[in-house]
Amino acid sequence: ASPSSDAVLQEQLTALCADAMAQGWVSEAALSQSQSQYEAMWALREAIPMAEKAEGQMVKHDIGVPTSRIPQFVERVQPLLQQALPGVRIVCFGHMGDGNLHFNVQAPADMATAAFLRDHQARVEAVVYDLVAELGGSISAEHGVGQLKRHDLAARADPVKLAWMRAIKQALDPQGLLNPGKVL
Repeated sequence: ASPSSDAVLQEQLTALCADAMAQGWVSEAALSQSQSQYEAMWALREAIPMAEKAEGQMVKHDIGVPTSRIPQFVERVQPLLQQALPGVRIVCFGHMGDGNLHFNVQAPADMATAAFLRDHQARVEAVVYDLVAELGGSISAEHGVGQLKRHDLAARADPVKLAWMRAIKQALDPQGLLNPGKVL
């Protein structure tokens, strides 16, 4: 719990948003004014994965980018993807205060998702991961690497970091009983 009252925190957040807008860092902002508005905003955020699922499969990324470079990432990645694959649709959301972005790329509206994944997933991942690396980010953030991205970790992670991950797993689980077959 905060030592400040809700009213004081709301006032501080409003001032912060106004300053960010005056500096040109933010073009639009919406702040809840009640508990019901707060819950409605969270409901919108929580509905994003369900809406994506209705659109079909997509190339999903759970990336980390330094917070100061998030605007640069978003501004640069979209034209790079459109140049590589015209018509792709981008869904970017997350908790940008810690640099974690869910950056998902859907097939163009006139392309079957299975064909898109089969023919273009590697290119999409290369564009996204190359820019993430250039900006000092990570190809795995909140949800880790997972089974589908193991090859990306091996190809893109710092070899010293990978050696430490293996050493930690070996020290904690020498027989490979915990989370078998997983990186860590």
